[in-house]
Amino acid sequence: MENKTNVYDLLEQRGFIDQATYAEELKELLGKESVTFYIGFDATADSLTLGHFLQVRVMQHMQKFGHRPIALLGGGTTMIGDPSGKTDMRKLLTKEDIDRNAECFKKQLSKLINFEGDPENGIQKAIFTNNADWLLNLNFLNFMREIGVHFSVNRMLTFDAYKNRMERGLTFFEFGYMLMQSYDFLHLYREHGCKLQLGGSDQWSNMLGGYELVRKLEEDKVYSMTFKLLTTASGIKMGKTVSGAIWLDPEKTTPYEMYQYLRNTDDRDVIKFLKLLTLLPMEEIEKYESYEGSQLNELKDLLAYEVVKDVHGTQLANEARQASKALFGGGADLENVPFTEYDKSEFEEGKGLLNLLNETGLTSSNSEARRLVTQNGIAIDDEKVTDPKTIITLANFDEEGRMMIKKGKKFTTKSE
Repeated sequence: MENKTNVYDLLEQRGFIDQATYAEELKELLGKESVTFYIGFDATADSLTLGHFLQVRVMQHMQKFGHRPIALLGGGTTMIGDPSGKTDMRKLLTKEDIDRNAECFKKQLSKLINFEGDPENGIQKAIFTNNADWLLNLNFLNFMREIGVHFSVNRMLTFDAYKNRMERGLTFFEFGYMLMQSYDFLHLYREHGCKLQLGGSDQWSNMLGGYELVRKLEEDKVYSMTFKLLTTASGIKMGKTVSGAIWLDPEKTTPYEMYQYLRNTDDRDVIKFLKLLTLLPMEEIEKYESYEGSQLNELKDLLAYEVVKDVHGTQLANEARQASKALFGGGADLENVPFTEYDKSEFEEGKGLLNLLNETGLTSSNSEARRLVTQNGIAIDDEKVTDPKTIITLANFDEEGRMMIKKGKKFTTKSE
C-alpha cells in the first residue's frame, strides 16, 4: 500500500470529494487498512462516457493506495432505472439490451482497472460482479419483510429523487430503486466485506439508504462517499455536446473527437480537469497553476493527450495530437485527420451543405446542421459558411480533390 499520504487526502486535494459519512472516521480507516469499496454502473447504454471516467479515476486512485475495488454492473437495478434527476420514468430496456450493455461496460472497465492484482506493490485484485445475480430472483414478500420494513416512506419522499417527481407522478416501481441499491450494499458487505460505497453527488440519498441498512442489520461501521459531478465553469455537465455524450467507445466517439473536445476546455477549467481526469502528480499540476494566456493552450493539449492515452492507448493519442496540430497548428501531416471519401460524380451537380454535414456524421439532423451553419459553427477551408442553402460542387475542392470542413474546432472531413 502506498504510504506517502492517505488516499482521502489525495482525493480531497484533487477536488473529487463532495460528501462523506463520518469523514474523519472514514479517513482514519482508509489510512490504516485495505478497504473493499464499490461503485455501481447501471447499464443504460452500450458504452461508458467521460462522466463515468471520473468514477474510474477514483477507483484507480483507491486501488493504487491498496484498497480493493468492486465494479458493480447494474444488470438488476437497470431493470427499474434510477429516478434521480429524471422528470419522467426512464425508458424500460429489455433484459437482452441490459445484458449486452453490461458486457460492453465490463470490457471497457477491464482495460482501465486492474483485475489481476499486483501483491508485491500492494495492488488488490479488483472484482467484477453483477447485481442481476441476486436481484432478479428475489422473493418479493421475503424481501419486503427483511428489507422494506427498514425504509420510511415519509423520509424517502423528502429526497430530491422522489420529491421532484411528485407533481408529475411517481410509480411504486421506481420507488423501489432505493431499496434495490441499498440491498446491493448489504449483499456486497456480506459477500465481500465491502465497507464503502462511492458514487456521484446525485446518488447521495440512494447511498444513505444502503449505508443505514448495513449499519442497522449488521451492526458494523460502513461508509458512503460522493464525489462532485464533472461540470464546467459555466455549469454545463462535462462530456455533453449538442450531438450527445462523449463516449469511451472509439466507434461512438473517435479518439480524435475526444481529443478535440478536451482540447477545447474552457481556460477556467483546465487545472481542475487536469486534477480530476489525469494521473499527473499533484506537484506537477500545481506548477501549472501560474500559467496564463497562450500557456493554457499547452495545458489543454496535455489534458487531451493524457485522457485519450489512458482511454485508447499511446498510439491513438499520438495520432489524435498530430491530427490536431495539422488542423490548428499548421504544417503537420493530415494523415491522421478523420475523413470521408466520396465519388467525384456525387458533386458534379452539387450537394447541399446540410445533407453533407449529416452524411459525414458531423450533425445528426437537418435542424442541428442548420443551427450550426447560421450560428457560425461551420467552416469550409477555414472560411465560415453562414448560408444553410449553400451547395457544394467540385469547385470547392482543391487540386488533390480535398476539402476541409470544420465544425467548431472539433471535427473535420475531406473528400476525394
